[in-house]
Amino acid sequence: MWSNNNNEDNNSTSRGFWTPPASWRSQQSPKVAMMPMSERKERVSHPSCKRDLFHVVHKVPAGDSPYVRAKHVQLIEKDPSKAVSLFWAAINAGDRVDSALKDMAVVMKQLDRADEAIEAIKSFRHLCPSDSQESIDNVLVELYKRSGRIEEEIEMLRCKLKLIEEGNLAWAYLQHHDYGLAEKYYRKALSLEPDQNKQCNLAICLMHMNSIPEAKSLLQTVKALSGSKPMDDSYAKSFERACQILAEFESHSRVNPTKQNEDHQRSLTLPTTRILKQVAGSPNGDPYVSGFMDSRMLAGEQNRRCNRQNRSENEKSLFVYNNRSSHCISSLN
Repeated sequence: MWSNNNNEDNNSTSRGFWTPPASWRSQQSPKVAMMPMSERKERVSHPSCKRDLFHVVHKVPAGDSPYVRAKHVQLIEKDPSKAVSLFWAAINAGDRVDSALKDMAVVMKQLDRADEAIEAIKSFRHLCPSDSQESIDNVLVELYKRSGRIEEEIEMLRCKLKLIEEGNLAWAYLQHHDYGLAEKYYRKALSLEPDQNKQCNLAICLMHMNSIPEAKSLLQTVKALSGSKPMDDSYAKSFERACQILAEFESHSRVNPTKQNEDHQRSLTLPTTRILKQVAGSPNGDPYVSGFMDSRMLAGEQNRRCNRQNRSENEKSLFVYNNRSSHCISSLN
């Protein structure tokens, strides 16, 4: 019996139920095994990481600029009156004027100073970039609603709807290659609100209508607005596309004048040839000299007539270009 028990014990140890020795884990990570959980210290993060986490949690921009200080007072200290004065300081310092103006208007609305906020937006929105004007309009609509100025709210909403309608119509006509109507609606949209994207599309319409100088002037205006800074993504692609089309038109115009001159010279020589043939077949006596002189006179008259026609067309095109240029400048101002 004892031998059988010993055999069973031997069989049980060979079945795989084997407990590893105490030193097995400590061979791979001795410090972790020897240190109790209560004595382990958490890894200390870098101070900058804590600051970044603070800005993310409280939605406060990083830095120490006038606008950042105003946002800190608004969101962390929760002192709206002090925040308004700091937002004014940020606007006067030119620090993120569009964001400071909108945030100040929101704080003024909370303080029941909606009328003051409306006047502030009207006075300083010209300092904000064009891509922020739509969001400023949305803030202005809410201020009109809060102050009970319903008529001005309705007028603002009508203007926004008209702007959307004009822009959509202009884009649709441009895609339909109806450049005359597209130009008309782009000019209407630009008279309501300046927009670099619409200016680039208007330049494309003018190129297709053979108004290259005005189109080039529009693109130069768009480029001058960005200055030395990179263009905003909202109109950078439109500007690049318009410049590509302009380069194609200019390269095409450099090739065409030679062909047009050849066609013009060919048109002038054809009538003389026909007249000489008719005179040569005339039954009258010795008609060659008089017929040749008549053909020379007719050709000279045709040359003079073509020159007068070209001169009148140039004067007419110059007059039309001046009118269009003045109209475009007045619509963009």
